[in-house]
Amino acid sequence: MTTVKEAGPATIDMKLEAIVIPVSDVERAEEFYKRLGWRQDVTPPGSGVFQFTPQGSGCSVQFGQNLTSATPGSVQRTYLIVSDIEAARDALLAAGVEVGEVFHLGPEGPASGPDPEHGSYRSFALFSDPDGNSWLLQEITTRLPGRIDSGVTSFGSASDLASALRRAEAAHGEHEKRTGGQRDENWPAWYAEYMAAEQMGTELPQ
Repeated sequence: MTTVKEAGPATIDMKLEAIVIPVSDVERAEEFYKRLGWRQDVTPPGSGVFQFTPQGSGCSVQFGQNLTSATPGSVQRTYLIVSDIEAARDALLAAGVEVGEVFHLGPEGPASGPDPEHGSYRSFALFSDPDGNSWLLQEITTRLPGRIDSGVTSFGSASDLASALRRAEAAHGEHEKRTGGQRDENWPAWYAEYMAAEQMGTELPQ
């Protein structure tokens, strides 16, 4: 007897692909999001909709006249996930974007500077668009268990992949020290295992 699984919300893909932010001046907002280096997507002619997609993101940002009744600047602390908080902040500053200092979550609350141990999910920086809609950079290098499909390893951009390779290189250097300092001929497999485990939040190879 074949059992047919009933259709329901959990069986239907629902992909978050766009969020709407309220702005008062679409041309000013367009120039700002261009400065971020986000891809400007083609939208239907005459729609008055502007859409931008951050590098490596599967979700886009939209704004335009009469697109939302929300007050301009009312969207706060939308997360932008990065693999290197300081590099991301430096890139934004170089583009002329004002970004707050990096801070981390300490035992007693927010504290200045990145997390001393560069713990995943713990380092942040904040910036805003001209209307005051704010964006929160968060550094994530290792995902909590269950947040990545098992057996699937992917990187949203070349810079994310490069950052992962650098972390694997540093960890592999410590691995070689523990094994007597001899060169590991099988380092590509070790790198691959480390990078996949880091992304899925499973135990890292030693």
